[in-house]
Amino acid sequence: MEQAELELAQHKFEDEVRTRLAGTAIDKVELLQYGDEPEIEPGELLGRITIGLPEGADPTDKKIRQQALEALVDNADPDAVAKELKQALGVKQFSDFKVFSRGGPDGQEHGPFIELKIKPDDRSPVTALGGDQPLTAVMARVGPEDLETLDTLIAVGIASSRAEAVRWALARLRERPAYEQLRARSREIEDLKSQF
Repeated sequence: MEQAELELAQHKFEDEVRTRLAGTAIDKVELLQYGDEPEIEPGELLGRITIGLPEGADPTDKKIRQQALEALVDNADPDAVAKELKQALGVKQFSDFKVFSRGGPDGQEHGPFIELKIKPDDRSPVTALGGDQPLTAVMARVGPEDLETLDTLIAVGIASSRAEAVRWALARLRERPAYEQLRARSREIEDLKSQF
């Protein structure tokens, strides 16, 4: 996203957030894009709303942070706010909508956060590649080179998300003749183990 386009989107997002959370103390509203934080995939935006704490409050005090979070939920239903934001911004899908309290991305303690990933389309990541077959979620940590590889697959249009890029790469591995040999060896080893 071009800088001018991102700034316009940031202003619109902030205006909509402050309108829908009027009466809630808000410290900061950010709209982050790919490259700003590792968990943001190409084509995604991450909206982060930092809820303010009372003036002079100790930001490391978990009780005060919990009270700020409860005040937010008392003032506005986060799910309803997300739905309103989705309609107001013309976004088809939010994923990973979270309300939580933790240290900030800079390592400093801040008020609770609302975070929502904004997806560019409404394709379900579960059915995007495998049709209706059930998929199992797998958590994987990857290094910078692997992350760059996944993001390159997204950038050139082979996949629409990192999860889809991993599934694509695994499908390519299964196509190799050596993979079938590995599977056969694996079955042989399992048979030998069962004899003990």
